[in-house]
Amino acid sequence: MADAAERSLYERLGGYDAICAATDDLLARVQSDPQLKAYWKGTSKDILRKGRQLVVDFMVSAAGGPAYYNGRDMKSSHEGMQINESDWQIFMRHSADMLEHFKIPAGETSEVLGFLDSLKPEVVETA
Repeated sequence: MADAAERSLYERLGGYDAICAATDDLLARVQSDPQLKAYWKGTSKDILRKGRQLVVDFMVSAAGGPAYYNGRDMKSSHEGMQINESDWQIFMRHSADMLEHFKIPAGETSEVLGFLDSLKPEVVETA
């Protein structure tokens, strides 16, 4: 068995099922947040289900797992949503809380949060 330095982030996070559980937890948090829930207002269950699968595929692929993300790039996916700095900070707090909930070790937590934060310029719209 490969040591932690040789294992992908995908493996260290627990694989596909673990990333699915984390995605479901994070989506529940952000979709029920008083400030963020408006982004999903009027979204059908079918679109929510497809969106969830895109997030799973994106995260699995980004972590080095065996999924192919075939969605749009982050800029195109979020352009026009008017996501601001405050929204981003709430998202990052929910992300950190989700990682803590699943007792993800500090090293992996840092990697995941660093990766998510690297997406900020593509997601947050500046005035």
